[in-house]
Amino acid sequence: MLDNLMLGLETAVSPENLLWCFIGVALGTLIGMLPGLGATTGVAILLPVTLTMEPVTALIMLAGIYYGCQYGGSISSILISTPGDSSSVVLTLDGYQMARKGRAGAALAISAISSFVSAIISLVFLMLLAAPIASFALRFGPAENLAVILLGLATIVSFSGDNAVRGLSMAALGVLISTVGVASGFSTDRFTLGNVNLLSGIPFIEVMIGLFAVGEVLHQIRRGGEKPIRARFRDMIVTKKDLRRAVAPTLRGSGVGLGLGVLPGAGATLATFMSYGIEKQVSKHRDEMGSGAIEGVAAPEASNNAAANASFIPTLALGIPGGGATAVLLGAFIVFGLQPGPLLFESQPALVWGLLVSFFFGNLMLLVLNLPLAPVFAQALRLPYSFLYPVIIFTSLIGAYAIGNNVFSLWVVFAAGLLGYFMKQFDFPVAPLVLGLVLGPLLEKALVQTSAHGEGNLLVVFQQPISLTLTIAAIVLGVGPGLLRTIRGRRASSTADEEQKIDA
Repeated sequence: MLDNLMLGLETAVSPENLLWCFIGVALGTLIGMLPGLGATTGVAILLPVTLTMEPVTALIMLAGIYYGCQYGGSISSILISTPGDSSSVVLTLDGYQMARKGRAGAALAISAISSFVSAIISLVFLMLLAAPIASFALRFGPAENLAVILLGLATIVSFSGDNAVRGLSMAALGVLISTVGVASGFSTDRFTLGNVNLLSGIPFIEVMIGLFAVGEVLHQIRRGGEKPIRARFRDMIVTKKDLRRAVAPTLRGSGVGLGLGVLPGAGATLATFMSYGIEKQVSKHRDEMGSGAIEGVAAPEASNNAAANASFIPTLALGIPGGGATAVLLGAFIVFGLQPGPLLFESQPALVWGLLVSFFFGNLMLLVLNLPLAPVFAQALRLPYSFLYPVIIFTSLIGAYAIGNNVFSLWVVFAAGLLGYFMKQFDFPVAPLVLGLVLGPLLEKALVQTSAHGEGNLLVVFQQPISLTLTIAAIVLGVGPGLLRTIRGRRASSTADEEQKIDA
């Protein structure tokens, strides 16, 4: 183990590899800030640039782009409530509210610090436990995957606020929208209205851009526009109190990200939603969440970065991509004549361990690069919104068009923008809708596979130890908060009645 680490360190610290690592994380940050592009697009676009490099150098740069995009997406989420990628959606809930209160710099700093800490934690686990964790992940069949998705859906309760009915209805709408296109496991199309653009479903990224970017701008214009933030510079600096409040959420978020990141298909998006939902249940400051709480930034950002790093476990150890970006990276391995899997650790130790050690230097570069710039980024909110709104709309439309390369993507953005506007006007939560959109296709696929595996009997989820445990956890997470509120309400009313009797 120590010999492999030294070999990896020797490979990673070469001037050429450090330079391309820095270029990768810097480009990744810029790409991640553009709405809709994200890590998968960024890695795919820049993959041809690396074909003339040495394999280890190319992979270090591409990996730098990958986790650089994670932080770049957080910047746009916090500053203008426009997620750069689906895994940054949850950050808009508290990060943007902190920005509106003049604490954008603190939110960006906490985001950078939580990302770095979770990256180090996940990197240690990646180096020590890659093979055992990958073997454990192989035990997840259709029933276990269905249980994981049900656990993710149970977090909807945490995003619904005081009105659970509205939250559940928005989640149901998200799942309904996700059914447009060709049915999972079949060749028949549904709800496409004869439009070939809908055969692959309503594009998620374009919907997300419309809901958050266009919807927010329309909502602010309807209210007459917000005044630019005039916060003092010291208000944008992270404080010791902020750091203390961020410690526990960062550790919990890292654990959630590690657990879900190793599962192919679960990815960082589900991890961020689940970590936020857990924080809403266990945090001492849960009443502040949704209105600008440090915990609402630290937990999802930590889980995002931990899941991004953990997704390399099945990619490197088994040759199974953990998500879209790692699928592109898997293609890069094949382009360079490398076959990821257990034998890769033995046949190419310098490459594997050099890549893993480079994660530490890349995340350190991100911290050093972005932490001092957090207050500078926050100065963008001082601009008059008559200038800022057109920039938001323009970058959103450019990002949406770049994904599909057709006008249909723009129509989806406008339609989703109107939906987002009306949801904000009538106080419907957006997060459950996004979670339904994300989990809808995964839920349908898991249901079909579980039904086939159980020969039509979905109760097979209760027959496996792992799936049974996860399903019970989903039931507790979904029903528990409501029961606790009911019990507390009855206790409070009984206490009030006793006090009235004593006074009488």
